Amino acid sequence: MASTFSALGLRDFRVLWISTIFSFLAFFMSTVVQSVVAFDLSGTNRSVGSVVAAQGLAMLVLGPLGGAIADRVRKRRLIAASQAVTATVFLLLALSVATHTIRVEYLALGSLVMGATFAFLGPARQALTVDLVPPASRGNALALTQVGHSGSRVLGPAVAGLFLGWAFAGATGAYLAMAAFYAASAAGLLLLPRSVVRPGARDAHVLADIAAGLRYVRDHRRLRLMLTFFVSVIMIGYPYVTLLPGLLEHALGSDAHDVGTLFGISAAGALTTSLGVARFADSEHALRIYAGMALLFGVSLAAVAFAPSYLGAAIAMFLVGAGSGGFQSLNGAVIVRETEPAYFGRISSLSALAFAGFGLMGLPIGLLADAIGERGVLGGMGAAVCVAALVLTGRLETTTSVERAASAALRARDDAISGRPAE
Repeated sequence: MASTFSALGLRDFRVLWISTIFSFLAFFMSTVVQSVVAFDLSGTNRSVGSVVAAQGLAMLVLGPLGGAIADRVRKRRLIAASQAVTATVFLLLALSVATHTIRVEYLALGSLVMGATFAFLGPARQALTVDLVPPASRGNALALTQVGHSGSRVLGPAVAGLFLGWAFAGATGAYLAMAAFYAASAAGLLLLPRSVVRPGARDAHVLADIAAGLRYVRDHRRLRLMLTFFVSVIMIGYPYVTLLPGLLEHALGSDAHDVGTLFGISAAGALTTSLGVARFADSEHALRIYAGMALLFGVSLAAVAFAPSYLGAAIAMFLVGAGSGGFQSLNGAVIVRETEPAYFGRISSLSALAFAGFGLMGLPIGLLADAIGERGVLGGMGAAVCVAALVLTGRLETTTSVERAASAALRARDDAISGRPAE
């Protein structure tokens, strides 16, 4: 347990972690509230997908810029500004619901603005974590951030479900609560020291910084493969959230509002594995566990697709959460090893493009599900995740073997030159 939570012994990281929990809680409430409100307005997967896609579009367009900005400005200030904008969006949506003027277009516009703020918020938070934590504990700190993420996946949908089912509050109350959580998160940042800006960070144009980040990835094969791995699994598998309301009503004979329960069950699985893998975040086994979690995620998606009942789907969703939670928890840990701190904001933004892609996939997947059914689409997504995980894991293992052989050859050459006996 001490090794699992070691980074929380650092006061500044502990403050950031608690502040982050509030924003995660609001975010995961929004995944349920936005989906349910959109589905209630139209009764189609297409509407839910359009709301998700709007967020993804903004993240895709602004993601690289958000990472470059995070590497050249005060990160604490950037995070607080992003959270203030998101809180304002939730307040406006609450007003629309309360006055019965809410439309799917308003939900999509709100998601577009939130996606824009997330493009800056995510990389800045990850980069601030790297600034606040010494190198020996960075993997653990990033994994613990994901533990908070997974815990919020448990609590957020549950809280959203309580508000949606409470006649006095409903969606209006849920949006107001999400705005309050983001405001609390921004206030917590005041307890942190002013964040540092690396020397010479603004000497180059921001577009030159983006180009430098892309060249950095191009020149580091293992880092490039890891980013490809993460983006592929998230883009292919995570749009499953778009299909859950329709799967409940069309295939399992349940109500779309029960999606909050499924999200909560999935989040419980994510929290379980996030806690379990956090202690391995700085170990040599992290990459293999990371790959295993991706495979578990793909197999579990297929199990959800062909679950015969709501109970079967709930059990499979626990495993979906377990696989996706462990995979996300170790992503920052395996990538930070390959990345110099000066580039971490930009590399984090490239990881975040996975979620932009997942958002954009929401609309075509929703349309496909309307045409052929949720079960077939979910099953195909699960199979594709497994294929991507196996192929990219094999390439990473090959790269590791080649690098080890090259390292051994260099040591042998140095030993021969120095006259030392070879190891």
